[in-house]
Amino acid sequence: MDKIAVLIPCYNESQTIEKVVRDYQRVLPQAGIYVYDNNSADNTAAIAQAAGAIVRYEYRQGKGNVVRTMFREIEADCYLIVDGDDTYPAESAGEMCELVLQNKADMVIGDRLSLTYFKENKRPLHGAGNILVRKCINMFWGERCHIEDGMTGFRACSPLFVKSFPILSQGFEIETEMTVHALDKNLRICSVPVSYRDRPEGSHSKLNTFSDGCKVMGTIFNLYRDYKPLKFFGYAACLMFFISLVLFIPVFIEYIETGLVPRMPTLVVSVVLMLAAFLSVVCGLILDTNAKNNRKNFEVQMNIIRMLLRQQR
Repeated sequence: MDKIAVLIPCYNESQTIEKVVRDYQRVLPQAGIYVYDNNSADNTAAIAQAAGAIVRYEYRQGKGNVVRTMFREIEADCYLIVDGDDTYPAESAGEMCELVLQNKADMVIGDRLSLTYFKENKRPLHGAGNILVRKCINMFWGERCHIEDGMTGFRACSPLFVKSFPILSQGFEIETEMTVHALDKNLRICSVPVSYRDRPEGSHSKLNTFSDGCKVMGTIFNLYRDYKPLKFFGYAACLMFFISLVLFIPVFIEYIETGLVPRMPTLVVSVVLMLAAFLSVVCGLILDTNAKNNRKNFEVQMNIIRMLLRQQR
């Protein structure tokens, strides 16, 4: 078992991977450097192996699939996840790993936005998407811990987090899912401001602003529904209840004044919406009980994982 495992998911990063491997070898000489090649069409894997990294392969396309395999296969006291595009300088890695090794955090977020505002986010839609994701995470889950950078690919994680994290994402939604899981399960989170540099000339981001942005927002929507069902279905119930009242009151006034119901379709829609609001509240209550039971089971599983990790050491 490694003391520190540096995990580098890669897809067509032949231009930068050698420098990334050597930088982290220099800063963390005691660490195992793992490069997981995700169907690269260039010679990323060969370059990484020549630089001294342990190269493995994940043939299911997508960063989420790569991280899932990394977490399953590697045993370490601290897991440092970093992109292979040489955008995250290695100098902050030691501080991040120490917070995990000293048992002060289960996930350390490399916060890019507190020190730099990198060029990619100056693209209007790209930057707006990053801000929107951060605001949504903090609005829905930020009661305990305010997140400054929810989409960073630079994180240090404890074995407790890694072995208890049920990864469902397949692509770039993985960062959002990791952040929300840690917040929802009340794990210890801290942020370390890190510098960020642009990709070198000729290197291109694999993140698609529109398609991947929609997937990330869809992930936030689904996680909010799954983790906070009472609020989710409660808001939906309030909306339907309000619309039902708006439709019902004029019909009711006409009935009081004339004794007739000339707008029967409106009355039917109003009643249906009121019933749907009631059912939504009931669903929220049932699913909220299930979510609470899942959190209780998670705490039990965490205790088991802690015991197994102590036995490994």
